[in-house]
Amino acid sequence: MNRLAGETSPYLLQHADNPVDWWPWGPDAFEEAKRRDVPVLLSVGYSACHWCHVMAHESFEDETTAALVNEHFVAVKVDREERPDVDAVYMEAVQAATGQGGWPMTVFLTPDAAPFYFGTYFPPEPRHGMPSFSDVLDGVARAWAERRDEVGEVAGKIVKDLSARSLAFGGDGVPGEPELAQALLALTREYDANSGGFGGAPKFPPSMVLEFLLRHHARTGAEGALQMAADTCEAMARGGIYDQLGGGFARYAVDRAWVVPHFEKMLYDNALLCRVYAHLWRATGSELARRVALETADFMVRELRTPEGGFASALDADSDDGTGRHVEGAYYVWTPEQLADVLGEDDARYAARYFGVTEEGTFEHGSSVLQLPQTAGPADAERIASVKRRLLDAREERPRPGRDDKIVAAWNGLAIAALAETGALLDRPDLIERATEAADLLVRLHLDDAARLTRTSKDGRAGANAGVLEDYADVAEGFLALASVTGEGVWLEFAGFLLDIVLDRFTAEGGALYDTAHDAERLIRRPQDPTDSAAPSGWTAAAGALLTYAAHTGSDAHRSAAERALGVVRALGPRAPRFIGWGLAVAEALLDGPREVAVVGAPDDEGFQALRRTALHGTAPGAVLATGRSGGEEFPLLRDRPLVDGAAAAYVCRHFLCDAPTTDPAELGRKLSR
Repeated sequence: MNRLAGETSPYLLQHADNPVDWWPWGPDAFEEAKRRDVPVLLSVGYSACHWCHVMAHESFEDETTAALVNEHFVAVKVDREERPDVDAVYMEAVQAATGQGGWPMTVFLTPDAAPFYFGTYFPPEPRHGMPSFSDVLDGVARAWAERRDEVGEVAGKIVKDLSARSLAFGGDGVPGEPELAQALLALTREYDANSGGFGGAPKFPPSMVLEFLLRHHARTGAEGALQMAADTCEAMARGGIYDQLGGGFARYAVDRAWVVPHFEKMLYDNALLCRVYAHLWRATGSELARRVALETADFMVRELRTPEGGFASALDADSDDGTGRHVEGAYYVWTPEQLADVLGEDDARYAARYFGVTEEGTFEHGSSVLQLPQTAGPADAERIASVKRRLLDAREERPRPGRDDKIVAAWNGLAIAALAETGALLDRPDLIERATEAADLLVRLHLDDAARLTRTSKDGRAGANAGVLEDYADVAEGFLALASVTGEGVWLEFAGFLLDIVLDRFTAEGGALYDTAHDAERLIRRPQDPTDSAAPSGWTAAAGALLTYAAHTGSDAHRSAAERALGVVRALGPRAPRFIGWGLAVAEALLDGPREVAVVGAPDDEGFQALRRTALHGTAPGAVLATGRSGGEEFPLLRDRPLVDGAAAAYVCRHFLCDAPTTDPAELGRKLSR
């Protein structure tokens, strides 16, 4: 057993029995490399990564390959989800050197942590133009022994080039109507009118872009924006990327029509998409959106919730296919014969038509991913419910995919926001309770007395890695959503603690943001990336949380910081809107105000409840809501807000101007629409 046995990361623990003498990331590993005068082999991956498992089985579990690694290198294994800063810095180097990136990521470093040779997956034998991993190890070892000066020059140049990169997009003015209109036009050009979504294969769920489109429609009435969002949501919900039996979304589709997914299920994807579908329902009343929002929320609670009350990171793509082999998608796919075994011939034929299961198959070896093809025709709801229940029960008997049980603070923040809002909008108080329990866990286990966050925990034990910007921003976002939904001001207070640290420790002159704190571990470059990819970047998430907090409290410091951070959206939004979707959504909130809503009255009063419900259902982008008794101390927005003739009342302000209070839910609804 190597040095990974004491780690909390499930990914690192998967490698604890490898014959490779792995070290966790840390100064001890680099000191060992200096002592032995050998380079460092840095291998970065994550628990639900299919090709990470493949390379581990082919190479890291192989005694001969491990001996080669142990003789010539100090091997360091990193979970990218625990150390996104390490991953970001070296991924930037990999992409700059090779033009592409991904996981597993394989980088060779000097003992001073400077990279000099890069790659991703390497096979055990040469194939498809790739050298074998053993050949790579031999080549790097020889270069280190025989051409040390050349290696040093390469490493020095790479570090210099990376260090010279910086972003100065803060403080250049906020995005306005022209930039958001240009972003919408650019998205229209990239829109896939046949299948929904943007671009070709592989196709990822554009959750943050969808949020922008919904907010843009709410603010401007642009029907094209709403249509793109609604059609994309329907295409994904009908496709194989959505689990038609158990709910929840896979990471991405390998084709442009959403048919065949990469089967891993990530917490952040499902949290973001749950929120999008709930907001689509709020905008349109779509029954499909309502169903998918609730099924996705229920999936997160059922499949990802941990005994401590938080939410696990992911489910693997692979599982045992019943023969002892781990195969991608084995848990989820069906053949006609398997349907018949569970349902009988008649219901099996019906289910095959309904779910698009064919004799040829839509996946591998004649199996099909369940979909809802448009050609399925009218459905017998009772019969479909019976079929789904029996198939789900049968699927439960299959070997389950592995689960990465670590709690990531940022992703739990996204889940808290999604569950709180979905529960409030769709009348599911149990989802609000689950969100509150996850928030309690973060406060109890991840937050210290100085309001500094720890990024991960597992089995009730906090990890050793400091939170990064996305942790502070997304947890604040979750707390702010919980405050609006529950009327409990303590969550606003906790969000304020976190955002004060963002202002103090993550912000550069001019308003640009760094991904790591000023006092974090020094890497070869301080990571800084404003682009939204699988989840909101720390930069744009912070801008959104700062803006929301400022609307709640009137804090000029927080609003000014949000505006400075949004300079990056002004620069990137018109040119690359698919990669700054959350930033565009925050910009929509800024242009709309955001609106500040205070509902005052007795919590058990019917008039108060009607006004509160109307406020929650309002579509004004980024609107904030404070509810409670008149003059209550829970929220600043409740101060100096009296009842109107003894009745519950709602106050709406935006752009430093306030409307007259109203006791009429219909009038409040008009105030919160375009």
